[in-house]
Amino acid sequence: MSPNPSPDGITRSSAAVNEDIRALVVACGGWLYGETRQRYEELVAEWAAALQAEVVEAA
Repeated sequence: MSPNPSPDGITRSSAAVNEDIRALVVACGGWLYGETRQRYEELVAEWAAALQAEVVEAA
C-alpha cells in the first residue's frame, strides 16, 4: 500500500498520522474489520513513510 499524502501532495507528520490512527481505533472500540481495517492499514503505511522521511530529514 502506498502512503496517502494530503491532497496538495505534502506528506503529513508521523505525529499527525498517529493521532488519526489512535482516533480510528478508539472510534471502533479496538475492533478493526472491513473498511475500518483497510483504513487502519492505509494509515499505518502512511505513518511508516512519514516516520522514515523524518528520520532521513534528521540525518
